[in-house]
Amino acid sequence: MNRAALIPLLILLTSCASGGGGTGTVARPGQGAIAIQIVPNPIAAHKVSGNTYDFPFEVVIRETGGRPVEITRVSADVYALGGIAVADESYDAAKIRSLGYATSLAANGELRYKFAPRKSVPDDRLFSGVSAELRVEARDDNGTPTNATTEVTVRR
Repeated sequence: MNRAALIPLLILLTSCASGGGGTGTVARPGQGAIAIQIVPNPIAAHKVSGNTYDFPFEVVIRETGGRPVEITRVSADVYALGGIAVADESYDAAKIRSLGYATSLAANGELRYKFAPRKSVPDDRLFSGVSAELRVEARDDNGTPTNATTEVTVRR
């Protein structure tokens, strides 16, 4: 599995320090729905040396509507100083699969992706001044779109 290519997206997520838990689409009868979660949240930054930290976490995607879904996009938006957009990243289904990750999620199933990116943090104030929102988009087996978002937090 080639995790190195997905690391830029995950570094954006793990450099963030605001927000709370995950949200999901409300399941309607007969339609797929998803929920996402970052475990743990907040992510505990582990100092390796100097300004270098590891950020171990899992991205958990759950199907909550009782229908199979196909993940179509994963994206992250990063904000600083109270909402100024500073970065964004997006991966479509083909890119996700090319990295060795599954995009098919069974009804009431779960996907888990484990990561531990290493990042230099030149200023400790970054732990409290940045936020990120992760969004996962999917379609159920009838083609009905669904999505979920969550905010990522980090602590030292």
